[in-house]
Amino acid sequence: MRKAKLILFLVLLVIIAAAAYVLTGSFSDGYRAGTVMKLSHKGIGIKTYEGQLNLGMSLNNDPGGVAMSNIWEFSVPASRKETVQKLEEAMLSGKRVKVHYEEKIMKLPWRGDTKYMVDDVQEQ
Repeated sequence: MRKAKLILFLVLLVIIAAAAYVLTGSFSDGYRAGTVMKLSHKGIGIKTYEGQLNLGMSLNNDPGGVAMSNIWEFSVPASRKETVQKLEEAMLSGKRVKVHYEEKIMKLPWRGDTKYMVDDVQEQ
């Protein structure tokens, strides 16, 4: 009986640790640069800012190469007022920005529409 309780405790501990990592951990982080195209405040109950960054044009290598816009979607927690303000200013001025993001392990409803959480903005 004591052995079964110990095994159950260890299994629960592993499950709790895995859940904590999925909820708080990040898969990667990095920078992206481009022009802010869109920033909206949305959500039911818990609101986040959802944005789009135009990373620039890319050329298709097919014959007759077609230029395609490269759009990157991101989320910003509503608590990051300074980051949101910098993004709004960059969008209105049309200036390029460099954003720092964390890619979360999975998209969760209260974190926004994407796995990419922007936490810093620098004007270029």
